[in-house]
Amino acid sequence: MKIALIPARMGSQRLPKKNLRQLAGVPLITRAIRKCKQAGCFDAIWVNSEHPDFGNIARDEGVNFHLRPSELGNDQATSEQYIAEFIDKVPCEYVIQVHSIAPLLTVESVRNFVLDLEENRWDCLLSVENIQLECVYQDRPVNFSYEAKNNSQDLTPVQKISWSISGWRSSVFLQALKAGRCATYAGKLGYHTVNNLAGLVIKTENDLMVAEALLPLVEGSV
Repeated sequence: MKIALIPARMGSQRLPKKNLRQLAGVPLITRAIRKCKQAGCFDAIWVNSEHPDFGNIARDEGVNFHLRPSELGNDQATSEQYIAEFIDKVPCEYVIQVHSIAPLLTVESVRNFVLDLEENRWDCLLSVENIQLECVYQDRPVNFSYEAKNNSQDLTPVQKISWSISGWRSSVFLQALKAGRCATYAGKLGYHTVNNLAGLVIKTENDLMVAEALLPLVEGSV
């Protein structure tokens, strides 16, 4: 059983109530729900929040709602905690987290991600953007050398985890947590490439403005 899990905290420091903010007149949370429904690759779709207002939205859109404990809705709570709490209550083989704050992730991208997860039997699959530019970490080159200047198309891409969509095998996730290990990267780990539009995650007002400007490029698919 494959479940789409759409997390939606009411609180947000940088962009208040960001899951309820509208993009072209449609709330981000509603866009994510409709995207998962259109993808047609999930056995069930669940909105996961500490705030009951999201339950009304979920029911209006014809999907399920899980009210997580209030302590899992604050800034200190981690994704591992609320995912573990959810799959402990709603058993499934795979849980695929689709973030409402990645509104330019297309329906086709969701389908391709789920297909990759199933066909390759990953225990964990993370969405990544390929950045094919010179990258440095702590003032040291990552994918280039100071000894020569190469064209960007010849560089090895650096993979940036986007978190726009992620998937886990529930049994492996829970086993890792019970063993005191990090569950987010447990088991057979894979990386699924998405484009830079799909990787745009709304954190600030400026991000929302950028998404609004770029939306026409993917409007027919989202």
